[in-house]
Amino acid sequence: MSVLIPQGATLSQAATELEKAGAIRSARQFVLLARVFGGGRQIKAGEYRLLAGESQSDILKDLQGGKTLQRKITVAEGVPSILVHEALMKADGLSGQVAVPAEGSVLPDTYAYNRGETRAAVLARMQKAMTDYLAQAWARRKPGIAVSTPAQALTLASIVEKETGKPEERRMVAAVYSNRLKQNMMLQADPTIIYPITRGKPLGRRILQSELRAVNQYNTYAMTGLPVGPIANPGRESIDAVLDPAQSTALYFVAKGDGGHVFADTLEQHNANVQKWYALRRARGEM
Repeated sequence: MSVLIPQGATLSQAATELEKAGAIRSARQFVLLARVFGGGRQIKAGEYRLLAGESQSDILKDLQGGKTLQRKITVAEGVPSILVHEALMKADGLSGQVAVPAEGSVLPDTYAYNRGETRAAVLARMQKAMTDYLAQAWARRKPGIAVSTPAQALTLASIVEKETGKPEERRMVAAVYSNRLKQNMMLQADPTIIYPITRGKPLGRRILQSELRAVNQYNTYAMTGLPVGPIANPGRESIDAVLDPAQSTALYFVAKGDGGHVFADTLEQHNANVQKWYALRRARGEM
């Protein structure tokens, strides 16, 4: 069973909550026990998970030690802020409202919280984690990288995050986009087309030609340089990859059918790789 001891509750009020939940038989007896054997230690507010048949002395130790039930909310790498907001609003035991956080402001991780906490407090922890990690990562960046500010690093990292799910490829994908930025080439990253349409949610269909040509602040098929901001919340590894990309002259990459990509230095090599990918898709009945 779980019992919530409200913030500011007295010993008597906590005992009453325990009795209501069936954790103890008598609130009065529990108070007497606490005063005699509790050593004068204060109880702590929070949600407690108590075992059936747990002794009153053990329950008292739990309350005095603040051994509260920890609930958790997980933000996966590459999740857009609109889905972070949905997860926060659905999280059981949180209170209050929050707006959709700024894209890229949340560090993907698993966050523990107590019942009764506000959504704003949990979101603040998520955002502080990103601010702290980005500052640490920027401080150890390699010289000669393609981005000149932490904000640019975050934006590029969000593209890297969306382009590959393979950890071992992140630094190579970061190298391709870094090389393109340095040569003033269009990044031509498909996820940047999708973001203005769905705010990061899956598109669920193929990209239309009209969407490829759309002029906006995100479409890297219609502009050079970085989008106006992140297109997702990148994880630590993608941030690190952008700040220490692989040593490579590659300018292109395409899927190779196993979840990974094949990289190329020239357009001729890339076109040949694309034809291999198309042939594989045709053999699978996907085209």
